Amino acid sequence: MPKERIEYIDAMRGFTMILVIYSHVCVFCFKEYFIAFNDVLFLLRLPCFFMISGWLFFKATRAWDHSTVKQVLSNKFMVQIVPTFIFLALHERANFFHQLGAFKGGYWFTFGLFVFFCLYILSSLLFRRSRHRDWWMLLTAVVISMSASWYDMHYRAVSPHIGWGREFLGFIGFVTWRYYLFFFIGTLVKRHFEKFLEWTNRREVFFIVIILFALTASLPRTDYWPWVYTRFALSGIFGMVMVFTFFRYFASWFTKERTLGRSLQYVGTRTLDIYLLHFFFLPESLLLYNRQLLAYNSKWVEIGVVMGEALVVLACCLVVSYILRLSPFLAKYLFGVKQKSVVEKPQ
Repeated sequence: MPKERIEYIDAMRGFTMILVIYSHVCVFCFKEYFIAFNDVLFLLRLPCFFMISGWLFFKATRAWDHSTVKQVLSNKFMVQIVPTFIFLALHERANFFHQLGAFKGGYWFTFGLFVFFCLYILSSLLFRRSRHRDWWMLLTAVVISMSASWYDMHYRAVSPHIGWGREFLGFIGFVTWRYYLFFFIGTLVKRHFEKFLEWTNRREVFFIVIILFALTASLPRTDYWPWVYTRFALSGIFGMVMVFTFFRYFASWFTKERTLGRSLQYVGTRTLDIYLLHFFFLPESLLLYNRQLLAYNSKWVEIGVVMGEALVVLACCLVVSYILRLSPFLAKYLFGVKQKSVVEKPQ
């Protein structure tokens, strides 16, 4: 892919990482889900993250033979799983084994992403001989996503009847598999990128997507599962297409020659480090100022305060990441950094 596309994609990764911290400041620090438009940003934040992950994972020239599957999964295991459990153990300490459920003390994303790699590979192998492989894989992704969403909403009614299976489904994070749809769509966009560009290059399409996202995001919340899943899926799809297209349209803003682009790209290349580290810097003491913040009754004040705290947390993570990466050993096992092999020149 052209270099410019990689730049705006890295910038988009950085943007979505900031949104993750932003959300966690709302939820973990202020204990408020609905402040600072967090309930709206929630609808596009993780879909964007998983779409980018799928986009980066897909390689058109990759053939899923035994050696490729083994190599890819072993590499992903070292990058996604090993660091996740190291940081989970460091953060939770004595509560480590109590945090091995679906959300793993907040460290579910990297674990879930590894599972999505496995699901995609299995799906690719299952339908590799089909002429309609994309459609079958999309249908599989929809079924997986809907099943996970249904289980999440009916957990209390279903869990007493499945015994030990409840613990197993919790450990593999089955409820988070509802995001697999967005991961797969990311691979689909990469596979048919020229068609995607042709479709989204029309400005009327971009504005229609924005309107559709606004409409689905404003739909009333209910406990009726089909309605809940429809709102979740459509707002996620429209949201991630909207954000992806925005960064592509304005790619000139996000080059390394511009401060904004350079900053977002740097954050985008450190998303794993930031994700693993940021839980250590979330200031829980902000709960003391919760009532004062809500008393302003202004979303813009809330946005300013929450974003300010998120940027402070981000800065702390980047500093610590830089220091830890000075050690090749820590860089390898904490952040999955591949060690560069030194080739000796012949005398």
